[in-house]
Amino acid sequence: MGDTNTRALWGSKIGFLLAAIGSAVGLGNIWRFSYMAFEHGGGAFLVPYLIALIFAGIPLIILEYTLGHREKGSSPLAFARVSHKMEWAGWWMPTVALFGIMLYYSVIIGWCINYFFFSLNLSWGADPQNFFFNTFLQISESPFELGGVRIPILSATFFVWFLCWIICYREVNHGIEKACTIFMPLLFVLTLILVGWTMTLNGAGDAITQLYLKPDWEKINIIKHFNNPDVWAVWVAAFGQIFFTLSLGFGIMITYASYLPEKTDIVGNALWISIINCLYSFIAGFAVFGIVGFMAATKGVPFNEVIKGGPQLAFVVYPEAIRQLPFGQELFGAMFFLVLIVAGLSSGISLIEAFTCSLTDKFSWPRKTVVSSICFLGFLGSIIFTTRAGLFILDITDHFITNYGLIMGGIVECFIVGWLLKASIARQHVNSSGGKQLSPFWDICIRFLTPALLIVLVGQALMGELRNAYGGYTADSLILFGVDWLMVILVISVVFTFYPWKPEMLRKRHSVEGDHLLT
Repeated sequence: MGDTNTRALWGSKIGFLLAAIGSAVGLGNIWRFSYMAFEHGGGAFLVPYLIALIFAGIPLIILEYTLGHREKGSSPLAFARVSHKMEWAGWWMPTVALFGIMLYYSVIIGWCINYFFFSLNLSWGADPQNFFFNTFLQISESPFELGGVRIPILSATFFVWFLCWIICYREVNHGIEKACTIFMPLLFVLTLILVGWTMTLNGAGDAITQLYLKPDWEKINIIKHFNNPDVWAVWVAAFGQIFFTLSLGFGIMITYASYLPEKTDIVGNALWISIINCLYSFIAGFAVFGIVGFMAATKGVPFNEVIKGGPQLAFVVYPEAIRQLPFGQELFGAMFFLVLIVAGLSSGISLIEAFTCSLTDKFSWPRKTVVSSICFLGFLGSIIFTTRAGLFILDITDHFITNYGLIMGGIVECFIVGWLLKASIARQHVNSSGGKQLSPFWDICIRFLTPALLIVLVGQALMGELRNAYGGYTADSLILFGVDWLMVILVISVVFTFYPWKPEMLRKRHSVEGDHLLT
């Protein structure tokens, strides 16, 4: 990767698509999407989610593919080639991906590994909620009471980083591409089996039709309830989820696009990945809400009395439902958590790759050394999330990274491509690369519409924070694990810009191994 003359390419179009879909489709589609949809009104959440996809998700994923493909570099190199003053923003994105998300994302995958083995003998017993909080996490009273490391979680987290290291150690066309050609078909098959199984359960259809697919328009009516922070919170959450689930603002899609040949269908690839990703989220939601309906029917209580929102949803609701199945509890449980593990790993390797490529582009360090160092340091950084206060710290960090870190990255991207590079020039590059042609309406989105929407949403999110502290946490904990965490990432991003690029890196793009259309 550090070679200035050649750059590795994806072995095939399907390999690139599976890797990009693997980055987009992850725990965010099953674990995070489901609890966000529940917390924000079920069907009501789907409306702003779709709007976010159309006016932010698709325009920005095209932008990131265009930038990476045109400049043939990671986000720091791509941004530096547009304007050396904006290089810091290029570092912000992969730094957020690695030190903002992967540190706790790897721990959640570690939870899934633990629960995969728990499912073999239903270790959670008759009270999955008590088991998750008090036996498994042994959760402390506050974010400041770390209370020591949980060894089972630490061990599983180490295994996650080890697996990611094995996959990312080689070039993308040998490591990540081959891994995703196995992971993604397996993930889709397992998910369809899971959804099909869930739909056969008594009461599943009631929850899906009454809770998941039926919108509560009052929850999203920002015209009628303009000054209501709860209504704006739904929209902020929907846009944040689109960024999280499409891997926008991470630098991942810029990096992945830099491995594409000269002739490629940028628009077609972006549309395929966006649609498949969001369709997968929607389909996976049937399984989660179907389980809610089954539990409500079994216990004879309303839906809201059986579901637990928040990051713990998959680790409380599903084990409870699995326990109540008339047969196949162990198989159903193992299948569900295997789906989460595969989904998590496919995204985790992309988070590491974005930072790896950024370092190898700028410093020309050997890829294997960079990957090894990143995975070792990443594991050390994850340790704080394996403590008894880990769930609190994870919740705060995820909230600030998603609602502010990623969306701010999207705003800056729009400025760089829309105004410094010029959206029309970027569009000309897309249209000259082959495949579907990009409409001039994209220019309007990138220059005006998308950044305006994102700025309004960030402003409303900030106003909501000032009115009510997120999650009922103290101001000190929100500042330390939310605001300060973002400030540290910003400092790291700026520090990397002090080291100068090799002049030839900024003067010309990488040549590629062939200029064929990827097939």
